[in-house]
Amino acid sequence: MATGRSSTKSAARRPGRPYEQVVIESVRPSIDCGHHPVKAIIGATCGIEATVFRHGHDRLRVVATVFAPGERRGRELAMRSVNPGLDLWRLDLPLDTLGRYRVTVSAWTDAYASWVEELGKRVRAAQADIASEIAEGLSLVARVAAARKGGQKRDAEGLLERLTAEAADPQKLLDVASTGEALDLMAQIGLREDESHAEPELVILVERARARFGSWYELFVRSETDNPAVPGTFTTATRRLGDIRRMGFDVVYLAPIHPIGTTNRKGPNNKVGAGPNDPGSPWAIGSPHGGHKAVEPALGTIDDFERYVRAAAELGMEIALDLAIQCSPDHPWVREHPEWFYRRADGTIRYAENPPKKYEDIYPVNFDTSDWRALWDELLSTVLFWVDRGVKIFRVDNPHTKPLGFWAWLIEQVQAAHPDVIFLAEAFTRPPMMQALAKRGFTQSYTYFTWRNTKRELIDYMTELTTASAEYFRPNFFANTPDILPPILQTGGRPAFKSRVTLAAMLSPSYGIYNGYELCENMPIPGREEYLDSEKYQVRVRDWNDPDSLREFITRLNQARRDNPALQDIGNLRFLEIDDEQLIAFVKATPDRSNAVIVVVNLDPAATHGSILHVPAEAIGVAPGESYQVRDILTNQRYTWGDRNAVELDPIGGEPAHVLVVERGR
Repeated sequence: MATGRSSTKSAARRPGRPYEQVVIESVRPSIDCGHHPVKAIIGATCGIEATVFRHGHDRLRVVATVFAPGERRGRELAMRSVNPGLDLWRLDLPLDTLGRYRVTVSAWTDAYASWVEELGKRVRAAQADIASEIAEGLSLVARVAAARKGGQKRDAEGLLERLTAEAADPQKLLDVASTGEALDLMAQIGLREDESHAEPELVILVERARARFGSWYELFVRSETDNPAVPGTFTTATRRLGDIRRMGFDVVYLAPIHPIGTTNRKGPNNKVGAGPNDPGSPWAIGSPHGGHKAVEPALGTIDDFERYVRAAAELGMEIALDLAIQCSPDHPWVREHPEWFYRRADGTIRYAENPPKKYEDIYPVNFDTSDWRALWDELLSTVLFWVDRGVKIFRVDNPHTKPLGFWAWLIEQVQAAHPDVIFLAEAFTRPPMMQALAKRGFTQSYTYFTWRNTKRELIDYMTELTTASAEYFRPNFFANTPDILPPILQTGGRPAFKSRVTLAAMLSPSYGIYNGYELCENMPIPGREEYLDSEKYQVRVRDWNDPDSLREFITRLNQARRDNPALQDIGNLRFLEIDDEQLIAFVKATPDRSNAVIVVVNLDPAATHGSILHVPAEAIGVAPGESYQVRDILTNQRYTWGDRNAVELDPIGGEPAHVLVVERGR
């Protein structure tokens, strides 16, 4: 309920007594004591809580001043006492607008309600002389009337008149004073002589549903061709969008589409010295054709790109662009802004290195430049350029090598104008840095899932993601990337590809694969976690109609994700008891248990494993001892299950996993 008062700015601590009368503590949800935004999805309700108390026994009034996105005047919403013994107050705030909500919790002594409560005690005790207490209450209302204007003044004067008329009869006076109308009025217009405000304000970043849930498919436009001598274009890539959508993907993520430099261009497998027909790395951005606001001419034009974006949208998909803040030696910035790059002692610009790897075709950008404001503005302009062309998702390359303050600024600037824009952080680095990027506003984050293979590793990592960092860190589980071919995929064959994509798709609401995964591509550079003949340096032609493709398997996983709301959350994950260390089992269910999915995966790609699986009745919303039907979406087989169930998974002769939807009443 609104208190009837609004504010034009966030509440600030007011001058007054040299000590606090009302104490406000533990405002939550909170990230690092309120220094970073809490994340939420539009349509959700945020439960805002605070511990509020004061000395003595006086009544309190606690409110949250809420500035919704775009609002210049805040709304004061009353918080309710939910646990008086612990002084806990709560407001359930509906989040129905994209953007940043700003909330400040304030509290003060409700002098009128305190007086009414004290008067009631004395009347019920039949105390004879309470004239001074009556006079105190009348004086309080009179002071409020004197301090207010207009309708509020008239309302206070009217209440004072009614109270004065009954002052000679304490019981009648109490009856008038304690009406809901009188209490509500004084709660709204009463004096706030000891008001306190929580600092800093709470910020809630509200994003669209794709921020939490989506299936990603990564590709190189130039490989969308059937002739390696003729690179693909936006036009040829458009023809395969339907196939990608039929597999159930929501986001098509493109490797960089910008002009590729020729200076120090790399050949196949990062070879120094490219041949005349080698296309180079798309991450070597910039040529005489332009930089980050242009497209590689071999792919088409800006107009062709916009048509590609529209074609994807017509199929219900979005295009995600790679935001790589780095340049080839031919990038216009190198000529126009040489101060944006690192210089060696001999005056030459330093190229990128990640020893032992060398990237002679790439110049990293120097964020320590004295011209940093111009650099920041240009990067903001770059993002907005693509937003204006229909891009609302950016996968950011190596954000951990740029200042955190820059990302906090850029993301807030972009989302202030376009709150539906999503940023995915590609930061395979130290956990504190990955978490810090998420706190600064990155919508989603790459994770260590790619390297978590054993049962204990997976359980421990998922426990971490669903507890300590759950309020701000949204994982996106990529099973592979153009840079990462994990050992399990190199050696495990089709069963490993099936089990890993099942884990990624079922554990995380957002997950992705790099194209070629469905064809089980697994040829590494010997001794490395990288692809031999990497698509980063050459066009790669594939037979998408290969009968051994995992396309149908992946389609079923994505369909299960769409059909089952339980799979669109991560906080509902519950691991189940199963003895075999090569079998991992978990359940996800909606809060009301109307939808529940049980997943069992064989982590050993080379052997059959079986065990007894215990499924607690309350985890899926059935009565103890009750049997129920489950349907495996991978095989369409149905089983009758109960508390304890025999499971056996043959990854070679059958499927390495069960994805079981609980079907009640059948």
